[in-house]
Amino acid sequence: MTLQKNLLFSLGILSAAVIAFQLALMQILSFVQWHHFAYMVISVALLGFGAAGAALAIFRKWLMKRFEWLPPLLMILAGLAMALAVGISQTAALRFDSYLLFAKPAHAWRLLAAYLLFFIPFFLSALAIGMVFVRFAGQIGTLYFANLLGSGAGSLAALGLIRIYFPGELPAVIAIFPLISGMLLISRARRGLLAAAALFATGIIAFRIVSPPQLALSEFKSLSKTLNLPQARILLEKTGPHGVIQVVSSPAIRYAPGLSLNYRGLVPVSKAIFINGNWGGAVRSRARTDTSDVLDFTGAALPHAMRPRERVLALCGAAGGEIGQALAAGARQITVAEPNSALLSILRNELAGELDSLLDHPAVRVRNLEPRTFLMADTAAYDLVLLPMVGEFGGAAGLYALQEQYLFTREAFREMRRRLTPEGVIAVSCWMDYPLRNPLKLLAALAEALEAEGIADPENHIAAVRSWATITFAVKSTPLDAGEIARIGDFCAAMGFDPALLPGVSAEQRERFNRLQNRQFFEYLDEILSPEREKLYAEYDFNLRPPGDDRPYFSQFLRWKSLPHLRGLFGEQALPFFEIGYLLAALTLLQITVIALALIILPLFFRSQGVLDRAGGGFRQKNGRPGRRLLRTGNKLRIFFYFSGIGLGYMFVEIVFIQRFILYFGSPVYAAAAAIASLLVCSGAGSYLSARLPSLRRALIGVPGGIMALLLVYAVVLTPALRATIALPAGIKLLLALLFIAPLGFFMGMPFPLGLRRFREEFSGLTAGGEDEVPWAWGINGCVSVVSAALAAIVAVELGFTWVMIFAAAGYGVTLLAGWKDIG
Repeated sequence: MTLQKNLLFSLGILSAAVIAFQLALMQILSFVQWHHFAYMVISVALLGFGAAGAALAIFRKWLMKRFEWLPPLLMILAGLAMALAVGISQTAALRFDSYLLFAKPAHAWRLLAAYLLFFIPFFLSALAIGMVFVRFAGQIGTLYFANLLGSGAGSLAALGLIRIYFPGELPAVIAIFPLISGMLLISRARRGLLAAAALFATGIIAFRIVSPPQLALSEFKSLSKTLNLPQARILLEKTGPHGVIQVVSSPAIRYAPGLSLNYRGLVPVSKAIFINGNWGGAVRSRARTDTSDVLDFTGAALPHAMRPRERVLALCGAAGGEIGQALAAGARQITVAEPNSALLSILRNELAGELDSLLDHPAVRVRNLEPRTFLMADTAAYDLVLLPMVGEFGGAAGLYALQEQYLFTREAFREMRRRLTPEGVIAVSCWMDYPLRNPLKLLAALAEALEAEGIADPENHIAAVRSWATITFAVKSTPLDAGEIARIGDFCAAMGFDPALLPGVSAEQRERFNRLQNRQFFEYLDEILSPEREKLYAEYDFNLRPPGDDRPYFSQFLRWKSLPHLRGLFGEQALPFFEIGYLLAALTLLQITVIALALIILPLFFRSQGVLDRAGGGFRQKNGRPGRRLLRTGNKLRIFFYFSGIGLGYMFVEIVFIQRFILYFGSPVYAAAAAIASLLVCSGAGSYLSARLPSLRRALIGVPGGIMALLLVYAVVLTPALRATIALPAGIKLLLALLFIAPLGFFMGMPFPLGLRRFREEFSGLTAGGEDEVPWAWGINGCVSVVSAALAAIVAVELGFTWVMIFAAAGYGVTLLAGWKDIG
């Protein structure tokens, strides 16, 4: 096998390892912290690509003189760093907690250490890749193809590994691949050094595979608090694409949210389910199907108190409490839509006895699908649609501000309403929080969904019952009749609940049993159901505007203009505990933008190896000998804008595809794998064939222009096309997803190699141009890509995914202009 083939294989394997390690880190950090913090750390760590570009631009000559042995050494060291980084970051001296960043300065330094530890393997890998790009710049299309193909394969490999290995085991397993890529390139140069390094790395990686690091969860996660209960222990663990599932037992675990104070029995012992350390549900020690069931004394009994429900749809309700309650209330057919296959496996096997095998009951039908995907594909009618509980006891501190929650959008509630029988209801319970946010936003979404369905009087279709800690909404397809209103009133009187919303309810009845901390709550409820709703949206301190499928962020409540007022009310240190998720997203964007700009600008200060001879109009080295001219500032800007546009446009398109495929495939994990793999592989094909384009100058205009035109077409036709085919089998949808992505992905793989070829040829006679510009351009692309990932999250939250697509087209528009004419 020739060196060139070895090089391509090595480059592909290393690229696969890099993206697999990135996804593994996201799983790890989502487990020990929260998913938004995972994005924060990964974004900074991925700036290793930008740093590698800067290092190559500054130290190009020194590095390239050692090309025969340095890239394999860097690959071997990258594998070693992957195996060690997580374990070191989890030591007591370096372990950080995201909550404590705002209270204990020491945790800020620990965070900085985590940045550095996760930065190292990305930097080493990127430096090796960059050296290969510089050495064989004339074959950049082929090399970029291997890079993208390997990255696409890495995303699929990571998906498989996540199903097999627990998060702490993943880094060492993935570290094998950089080690292999480095060993493929070992030649005669420094063979002893490289063999010793490979042997040492193999030993460390093998040790880490046998003895993976123990991951310590944040003390503020639900699992950490539960394990502090008497005799609490983890009974079983299972991993999968949705995260780590852990089942905890303790005689102190009792679960009955908003339980009536009139309940006189014993609350049964439950086993608790946690997903990535967050509350996932309760499994009672024995499923009860008699009338004394404890759930009959909670808001969950409201829809059954209104009238019997024969056909029930439970969305994400596999844990069994609501299923048993519905069966006891007379339901004859219950359909459960649950996206987490690992959770279903536990409930049907290890915990089947606890649930009396409810999931295998003749009246129960289980579909392993994302609820929204099921709703769009299903055509049956139901008497009751049950949703999972919204919020957490005591509030969630804005931890889910950046989490897409497609189940609580206006479009979702409209689809649920269309699945109802004439007397059917949608039932959803919500924890009361302070400041008031979740109940108000949930009601706003329900009201706007009804109005969008042509219902002008939502107040006659919605009932709400409040306990001391929760509120339950029942939304009826048709107006509430007198019998239902009377039965709801009787239910409240028997349970000691208050009818917060009910046609004809008096002010005294709304607060008869449970006093409120903020008595304006009822005014807000009434305002949301009135024409004055927009005024409340505009004046309230938090964002109450309901989410839509284009902006599916139900838990995003922060309004930047309210920060001064909130700071005055709650103080500097308390504020992050309300909206920490979105604040961290903004902090991430600020951090990486500053670092990225520094990495882009820094090489420019080290490029000159001489002084300008103004009299001669040329360039002389410091020893007085004639030199070659430097690039003009306009040409530097031209390179900067060309590759910045590619970095921004590509990342924005990738994020839009992932989001659009979440509903299509019914799983965010599979959506990401399908979108990333398809896009990268198709881009790799485009990169490979870009070298055969006859006219480079025309391609620099035609390709970005074509991408912009395709993006405009996709903005119009993609969503309708996905909705029209969502009910097809998964295999066919996967093929269709590839067909949807292929044309755009193919052309998106061309601008980068075309730009490198063009600028290399155009500036080949300049000291600061030609091959010298390859690492700088590559670094610009890497830096802007990482900034764009954080920026896209902010744009999606504030403006929606449609605008993300528009900005992607604008990015390629910048690339088109930079490739068309000089700037400056």
